[in-house]
Amino acid sequence: MGRAQRPYYVPVGNEEQVFTAAFRQGLPVVLKGPTGCGKTRFVQAMAYDLDRPLVTVACHDDLTTADLVGRFLLRGGETEWVDGPLTRAVREGAICYLDEVVEARQDTTVVLHPLADHRRQLPIDRLGLTVDAAPGFCLVVSYNPGYQSVLKDLKDSTRQRLVAIELGFPPPDVEEKIVAHEAGVDPDTAAGLVTLGQAIRRLETPGLREVASTRVLITAGRLVSEGLAPRAAARAAVAGPLTDDPVVTAGLVQMIDAYLGENLAPGSA
Repeated sequence: MGRAQRPYYVPVGNEEQVFTAAFRQGLPVVLKGPTGCGKTRFVQAMAYDLDRPLVTVACHDDLTTADLVGRFLLRGGETEWVDGPLTRAVREGAICYLDEVVEARQDTTVVLHPLADHRRQLPIDRLGLTVDAAPGFCLVVSYNPGYQSVLKDLKDSTRQRLVAIELGFPPPDVEEKIVAHEAGVDPDTAAGLVTLGQAIRRLETPGLREVASTRVLITAGRLVSEGLAPRAAARAAVAGPLTDDPVVTAGLVQMIDAYLGENLAPGSA
């Protein structure tokens, strides 16, 4: 059987070249950018291009070193060691993607240091051994710089080991192609959603939890592809997730009506 189709990703700058160079040199990568701008899809596309398996870990504040490295489990009355996702990636020469790495506790991320420098090794204290990274292993982490507090940031000792790639929301013409492709909507609908998203990103409103990401615009488009009117889709997929403030919601609904009013399907509200 042939390989699966490449994950759809449209480069905005030289991010693909930088990632490829870092991969070939065995250097770890940090992806910096707002939520929903395409960081995960970018890693998926690069894993495809470099023909490497991809292991993804969604980081959170309860993530322990054992969750990453592995632990002893009781199976059939016997104790057995089970590799965690990071150890599997190291052994297999896979790309290991730690999404939103700053959400993990700092005592957990310290285990990454010997993997992220010239040693490319993973110490497994519970087994009393050190695993050398197999050829093709690449450590990739991501975070959203605009969303972190002083208490949640990468330590300097970690940051200086990483090649940084900054990703943002694509320019309107590229974003329209992405929304149209991913949501399966016509170019006019995609253009309307992107114009709305651009307008929301220009707002300076404390009540907004996040700006309108490419992800939420695609979600709105997918609702439209199922027959929902663009305004109703945008209210559900854009306004609803972005705020709980009734005043801000009302303002977003007004924007939605203004930008998507002419794209309404017959009989829609």
